[in-house]
Amino acid sequence: MKKTISIIGGGASAIILACELDPKKYSVSIFEKNTALGRKFLVAGDGGLNLTHSENEKEFISRYTPNDFLKKAFSHFSNKDLIAWINKLGVETFVGSSGRVFPKKGIKPIDVLNAMEEELKNQAVKINFKHEWQGFSETNELIFKTAAGTKKIKSDLTVFCLGGASWPVTGSKGDWLEIFEEKNIKVIPFSASNCSFKIEWPKNIIKSIEGKPLKNISVKCNNKIHFGEVVITSGGLEGSGIYPLSPQIREELNKKNEAKIFIDLKPDLSFDEMIERISKPSSKLSYTENLVKQLNLNKTQIVLLKSKLGKSDFLDPITLVNNLKNFELTISSLGPIEDAISTVGGISLNEISENFELKKMKNNFVIGEMLDCDAPTGGYLLQSCFSMGKFLANHLNDRV
Repeated sequence: MKKTISIIGGGASAIILACELDPKKYSVSIFEKNTALGRKFLVAGDGGLNLTHSENEKEFISRYTPNDFLKKAFSHFSNKDLIAWINKLGVETFVGSSGRVFPKKGIKPIDVLNAMEEELKNQAVKINFKHEWQGFSETNELIFKTAAGTKKIKSDLTVFCLGGASWPVTGSKGDWLEIFEEKNIKVIPFSASNCSFKIEWPKNIIKSIEGKPLKNISVKCNNKIHFGEVVITSGGLEGSGIYPLSPQIREELNKKNEAKIFIDLKPDLSFDEMIERISKPSSKLSYTENLVKQLNLNKTQIVLLKSKLGKSDFLDPITLVNNLKNFELTISSLGPIEDAISTVGGISLNEISENFELKKMKNNFVIGEMLDCDAPTGGYLLQSCFSMGKFLANHLNDRV
């Protein structure tokens, strides 16, 4: 006789799990509180659905914090495996110039989701919309709020894929923490990740720098360096060049209530090369004009430098280049969690087995952004959800 599996949530990890569970062994049901699957999946795809990244396994795993948590699942279902799986659904992919992987141009996120939902139909997965999980009954039945009232479901196995607390408009509110805490399962309060970072800019420069990008830079925090691009906002910084430093910035904020970051505005030029270039004065150009020409600086960089340096320091080549190579900024806080791309926190990793089963609640599993693991943008978060879902599906298929 088939065993029943209830999957709570309808995001990426839930979808691939349901697609890959053996329908000969399991009767699979998804319970989703919205009226459609993959709400966050579609929002993430606005502007380009970044499915994963093309880099090698060692570098890929190093992007996660902690970086050994996903190793087993990723080795079982890697970025290459995900690309093959997506292609098998009829969705062609390509690798962009940054190494990120997208559906072929012309294929929209909804097309990818539709292909997945077609696979769910082929696997005879039952989808229950407008079913909002409320917790457990005294006999550990699943309690749902529905349009018709309260419903209780008893299943042999339950997999929770409820997501984190970012983008609450999609339904990910992280309001399930207390339910698991009541079961004596350790949970960590959610914090923003891949978010904006608050910086108190001098008021007199905000109009000059707001909305301006800083391209081809490196950002360092707590000895970790990332290359990329950031955008200056009236309240701080955001962008792919700083998002991967979320764990380090958060750690410093928790310890010191502030985090120091250091931007190398010209990482392709050494200190000595820069000194040599600006030591060649031009009779036709002013000092600042010569700097702009010799070092290829833009107006935004000049404004930032002048906001930090007095006139004598700005005119001193060594002090100036030191600041170009190590432009120090102080982050006072993380941006609002509701505006963050993702979150960290949720179920402590110590509470689950290597197969994502809750140690204190047998036959109950947790995957996806519910777990206290941090992933940067660039396809890593989606890959982690897909890897966990596929790994768990294969584990459960072998278990029966």
